[in-house]
Amino acid sequence: MPDPDFTEAVLAIVERIPAGRVMTYGDVGIAVGSEAPRAVGRVMALYGHSVSWWRVVSASGMPPQGHERLALPHYREEGTPLRRVESPDEYRIALSAARLPYSHEIYAEVVL
Repeated sequence: MPDPDFTEAVLAIVERIPAGRVMTYGDVGIAVGSEAPRAVGRVMALYGHSVSWWRVVSASGMPPQGHERLALPHYREEGTPLRRVESPDEYRIALSAARLPYSHEIYAEVVL
């Protein structure tokens, strides 16, 4: 079970990701002052349903594993840049365009 304070911090960051943008699990970890992307993934797996879970992706640009079909309509509705959409199960996020920059206010309290 993830630490409750860590869980709260992760979910608070995810709630602040703007529509059409994404953060990687590692980015969320950095934003909460941790270098534990797997711990972020665990929080998202257990509690991510309460926030915009589709806005947190792997560093490869793959959508949340096992939720590709559920995430694709969200990406299209929000205008999230995508690449290689071969099917609802096989696509990637265009991270170079969609990833939230480190200059965003979410990272304001983090020393990069």
